[in-house]
Amino acid sequence: MRPRPTKLRMSLIAVLVLAGLLACFARAETIQRDGVRIHFDATLSPRTLPRHGQAPLRVAFKVRIAPSKGTVPPQLRHVSLAVNRHGRFDLAGLPVCSLDEIQPATTAAALQACRDSLVGSGSFSAKVLLPEQAPFPSAGRIYAFNGRYQGAPAILAHVFGAQPVPTSFTLAFRMRPSHGTFGTVLTASLPKVTSKWGYVTGIQISLGRRFSSHGKKRSYLTGSCPAPRGFSAIPSFPLASGTYRFAGHRDVHVTVPRSCRVRG
Repeated sequence: MRPRPTKLRMSLIAVLVLAGLLACFARAETIQRDGVRIHFDATLSPRTLPRHGQAPLRVAFKVRIAPSKGTVPPQLRHVSLAVNRHGRFDLAGLPVCSLDEIQPATTAAALQACRDSLVGSGSFSAKVLLPEQAPFPSAGRIYAFNGRYQGAPAILAHVFGAQPVPTSFTLAFRMRPSHGTFGTVLTASLPKVTSKWGYVTGIQISLGRRFSSHGKKRSYLTGSCPAPRGFSAIPSFPLASGTYRFAGHRDVHVTVPRSCRVRG
């Protein structure tokens, strides 16, 4: 007759199972379709959050795009990033930057005009095939500003790079509320260029900032860990999703599950 596991042994087994789940859900998601491979990742910091109420946090998105068959992939036309409904954006009292202030502009000029509206940063990369017609730099730093676009709250992601020629452009992510699993959706369109020019290969952006307004401390992003009562962690919940629309192809949708722990 096999011995029954002791309480200590059962606890160790539970810890190992949870650790395995957390490691499993720490991986990024990769989808290959219609001649293009998309690698999407999202991270939450910190991962220890209150069960109730909201605490300051940062969310980072990373997108990598590559041809899946050694050919030039279709042009990326639209990007949509959605954040779980337990994460919230607080724009109250944060200065607003306008598109005209940062486009066109170098990084230094954009920061000089809208530094008070800065809410994040990141990087951009592209494969340039026709340098003389490049609407994007081959690589550049992203600075994200709180702004408005087409009458809606927005994140203005400004990019400037010197190669192949000095070039700046701004991705305007319109912000809108949503219902269901994801509470906020950020959507941006990219310039319409042909595949002969080249293609976008990567976008990485981290969002989060603490600031003061009318003597009150605030955070651009806040969140909670929605673990059920009696549980101290969630090994998997849909933190973020990305939808990518390519020229002449159907949308590609990717969801990234992540874990969180309850504070205290």
